[in-house]
Amino acid sequence: MKLYIKFQTVQNGPKTRSVIRGEGIHMTDDNKIISIVGEEVGKAQVFDDSLRTIKGINVLKFTDSVVALEHLKINKDDYALMISDLRMPVINGLQLLTTVKDLNPSARTVLTTDFEYDNKLIQECTNRHIINGFIQKPVEPHELVTEINKQIDIIESTNKK
Repeated sequence: MKLYIKFQTVQNGPKTRSVIRGEGIHMTDDNKIISIVGEEVGKAQVFDDSLRTIKGINVLKFTDSVVALEHLKINKDDYALMISDLRMPVINGLQLLTTVKDLNPSARTVLTTDFEYDNKLIQECTNRHIINGFIQKPVEPHELVTEINKQIDIIESTNKK
């Protein structure tokens, strides 16, 4: 992976389409996308600050799961990791991460939530390889960086095989 980091919050509005097409994002053939999807993610400066410490990634933040899905469909081969909140309007986190795996089985997925959740459901989704990691919110910046680095390490070790 190259040493490029791009932070961009993607919301509904006039710039949504240019981002989905990839305009304004410096990417090379070996750059991969990490996206974070959640209603509050656009307001969370802690994500930006903590992710700036990870080298070699392009980070997109989506506040709308439908827009995130559109971007994924167009750029599916460039996705390395998607982190999604469980509770999202229209398309929930599990539905979104299932689609990630359907479109790009090698992409890694992490589910987050700050609500109570069905542990059996999370375990079932983990066993079916729909989710590769889980983060209970509130999340500390170092926990986020640790989980992303763990997922990147898995991707890199898999690519070496």
